[in-house]
Amino acid sequence: MKFDPRNLVLWSDETLLVVNKPAGLPTLPDGYDPQLPYLKSLLEPVFGRLWIVHRLDRETSGVLVLARTAETHRTLNTQFEARQLSKAYHALLKGTPPWDEKTIDLPLRPDGDRKHRTIVDHRQGRPSVTGLRVLERLGQYTLVEALPKTGRTHQVRVHLAAQGFPIAADALYGDGKGIYLSEIKTGYHPGRGGEHPLLGRLGLHAWSLTIEHPLTRIELCFEAPYPKDLASTLGQMRRYLSQESS
Repeated sequence: MKFDPRNLVLWSDETLLVVNKPAGLPTLPDGYDPQLPYLKSLLEPVFGRLWIVHRLDRETSGVLVLARTAETHRTLNTQFEARQLSKAYHALLKGTPPWDEKTIDLPLRPDGDRKHRTIVDHRQGRPSVTGLRVLERLGQYTLVEALPKTGRTHQVRVHLAAQGFPIAADALYGDGKGIYLSEIKTGYHPGRGGEHPLLGRLGLHAWSLTIEHPLTRIELCFEAPYPKDLASTLGQMRRYLSQESS
């Protein structure tokens, strides 16, 4: 994966570095292959020492904040632990939910099965709440905004899958199948070379993050544009599928 780290930057000052993380790039070293590139290792040669405040799954794109000093790291950790911030994710779901808005309140337990997935566990799970709002209906897919009120591992993915609407191309909590133009455009037939998916990875994007600046105490809201694969997929859906805006 080749890119200029400077092109990822959404905000930079003496205390903070906020980036739009690409899909497919882990935040920290891969436990199975530590030699693979990861976000922190690619950013530090350009921006100096960085501290990780929170993570995004490898296949999730979007807003991620890093601290540039140890003191900033402590301050931001406090904000995350106390939930003194707000995060919004955009997720492309398989299926058509019967609701326009919904709050999911299901306790979650990480590493709950043989696949090391987070599971719904009413006895041992920790309280977990996610607010949902439909943004756009696109045929048999739905774009929703997810507002996690708690910060459990894979929370948005698990809560949506538990409702019967897994995120598109989610190999862990769904069927893992990508989205192809042939299922969107009537009469489309791929050439001899076969068909590549429009979206072949988890359809989840960290759209925005609102925090309090550790020095100025001013509230800052950062938004990350969609990556090309997700933006292109949505564009094709809007062109070829009947849609109903909510």
